[in-house]
Amino acid sequence: MKKKWMALLMGTSLALAACGGGDSAEEAPKEENAPAGETASADDAEKMFQQSCAACHGQDLSGGAGPSLQQVGGKYSKEDIENIIINGQGGMPKGVLEGEDASKVAEWLAAKK
Repeated sequence: MKKKWMALLMGTSLALAACGGGDSAEEAPKEENAPAGETASADDAEKMFQQSCAACHGQDLSGGAGPSLQQVGGKYSKEDIENIIINGQGGMPKGVLEGEDASKVAEWLAAKK
């Protein structure tokens, strides 16, 4: 029983540490040649993933504390992925990314098939 509590505590600590932060006042620069209304390119989405998600899902999307996302677009739509990012699912906490950031990362992940 003690081992289960310790594992739960460690897992929770890892998730909170990996998914926290990012409250910088700095905004990502807009891509100069991007269409009106577009604020992040695929590179920006990947950078956001690396900063906010890779600790659990792996630098190469292969998984770790969280599941592999290498073919997540074959299982979930962009809208489904965005919903999971915003609202959480299973062991994933809600609000890891929000708004336009969540949308761009979801779009990037939905292309992984």
